[in-house]
Amino acid sequence: MSDSVSGCTRPRTSMSEAEVEALVRGICFKTGPPRRLGVEVEWLVHELRAPQLPVTPDRLEAAYAALRTVPLRSALTVEPGGQLELSSPPAASLTEVITTVSADLDAVRAVLRDDGLALVGLGQDPWHEPRRFLRQPRYDAMEACLDRTGPAGRAMMCTSASVQVCLDAGHEEPGPLGLVRRWWLAHHLGAVLVAAFANSPLEGHRPTGWLSTRQLTWTRIGAGRAGGPRLDADPRGAWARHVLDSPVMCVRRDRGPWDVPEGLTFRDWIRTGAPRPPTREDLDYHVTTLFPPVRPRGHLELRMIDAQPGDDGWIVPLAVTAALFDDPEATETAYRAVKPLAERTLGLPAPHNPLWLDAARGGLADAELREVAVTCFTTALDALPRLGAAPEVIEAVTAHLDRYVVLGRCPADDLLDRQRGTDGRAHGKDFRP
Repeated sequence: MSDSVSGCTRPRTSMSEAEVEALVRGICFKTGPPRRLGVEVEWLVHELRAPQLPVTPDRLEAAYAALRTVPLRSALTVEPGGQLELSSPPAASLTEVITTVSADLDAVRAVLRDDGLALVGLGQDPWHEPRRFLRQPRYDAMEACLDRTGPAGRAMMCTSASVQVCLDAGHEEPGPLGLVRRWWLAHHLGAVLVAAFANSPLEGHRPTGWLSTRQLTWTRIGAGRAGGPRLDADPRGAWARHVLDSPVMCVRRDRGPWDVPEGLTFRDWIRTGAPRPPTREDLDYHVTTLFPPVRPRGHLELRMIDAQPGDDGWIVPLAVTAALFDDPEATETAYRAVKPLAERTLGLPAPHNPLWLDAARGGLADAELREVAVTCFTTALDALPRLGAAPEVIEAVTAHLDRYVVLGRCPADDLLDRQRGTDGRAHGKDFRP
């Protein structure tokens, strides 16, 4: 959710449906050889010594004021609930991404540590109720819009965190690195990534029955806002139709609260011209209010992975995903491995299909998902040396494979084991992920 817009651009020229479709098709998928890689890492910010205590807004504001003086190569943004996000610049290699973000995280942690705060890698806050930190027209409108579908929207805004991997869209031509193949692979391998990296089984101190409660939260927001399009042979056309037929979150104003229409799609807005005709700026903004698990933004943004435990846990999903998408041999193997999973989607878009729901609920306890995950992780390990990955990166992926994937486990299982055995309320100890 690094798409915050602080103000409104005054309307200029209205648009037609054909113009919108042409713009979306041309802007959201930019093809070429996969050369660039990026990552966006979101973190919950907790008290260093007593993470179950809420951090006051004043303390968060002071910490972020201090962080704004720190030179970073990654872009630092703050989420509506006070979560912190670092977004790497596009990099030419996996090693470059890891080096850049690791150095920036070290600098950020040092500042927060001085303020008695810490970054915590959890897909969803297990203790705290959603509470808005940012008060901006965008987030006021987002909250009002998402409240119509229940409490999931506020949880997504304020208590969730993820690892988002950004990949080039791929070649125009068919083949393992082609646009159509990468788009299809992202929507099926995505379920495997949900299961292998699920890390949000708790809410309000209690198990939810889902290993990725964060993914469940996104599902509950609704298909129009947080779902993907149907997969077909033309990703550009499918996404353009999805953009046109998805609900408008808000109509921005230069002054005062933004309008929050109900049941108005962007296509409807073009046809009616009310409350005013939409502009190119409105289209650009509308696309940032759609949160599918795979979002095309010139590149492909994979948004389905829970934030990971430990200072460097985010490196593992980044490395695995990069290997399976950017090494041609690994991509072909991953495609063959996940292909049988397509039947379990019943042709429904992600994440609102049985495959994704099974992945979020049970993780790798699902035998088929576990088998595919073992193949994909093993394949990634074979490919990582070809991508120039450092030995410590390969060791980290190997450790995740051995500790979790082979055993049909994920980080959420560790949290549940710890919660059952050393629950802070029952034993007077902190629960530390």
